[in-house]
Amino acid sequence: MPELTVDATFRDEDWYGEELADRRFVGCTFLHVDLTEATSRGAVFDGCTFGNVRFNASRHTDSAFTRCSFRRCNLFEAEFTGCKLVGSTFAQCDLRPLTIAGGDWSFVALPGADLRGVRITDVRMREADLTGANLTGATVTGVDLSAAQLHASRLSGADLRGSDLTALDPTVVERAGALVDAEQAVVIAQALGFEIR
Repeated sequence: MPELTVDATFRDEDWYGEELADRRFVGCTFLHVDLTEATSRGAVFDGCTFGNVRFNASRHTDSAFTRCSFRRCNLFEAEFTGCKLVGSTFAQCDLRPLTIAGGDWSFVALPGADLRGVRITDVRMREADLTGANLTGATVTGVDLSAAQLHASRLSGADLRGSDLTALDPTVVERAGALVDAEQAVVIAQALGFEIR
């Protein structure tokens, strides 16, 4: 059974390089904790709050951060592989460069986030809030963005190939130089009212 920690507060702790395998944290608060170069595998954080936490160069595999709140956290060069972040929120966080491969980030709130140049591949991001997010030059390929909120997002130069863009209104985003495939081009043309025969 995973080691379970409930409703604990961790403040000003040094977890540099910590290995978090099969740990479970529920309703915990992490304040000014250093998780630089930490690794997690199969760890679960449910309903936790992270404030001013350093995730720099940390690696997370098959872990879950569900319904968590991240505020003023630094995720410089962090990597999430096959992780579940359903319902989590990010505010005033440093998110670049960031790598997300696989997993489920549905209902994640990233409004206004600076995601320039990040790499997001084969991720489920249904109904994610990316309102006003800056994805300039980002790689967002094979991503399920169905019903995502993309109003005023900046997609210039982004690679969007293979992603579900059915929620995209091309008239309310910055899109110059964004890369799409032929199938997506049809979806976008239809969104603009063109009839394709």
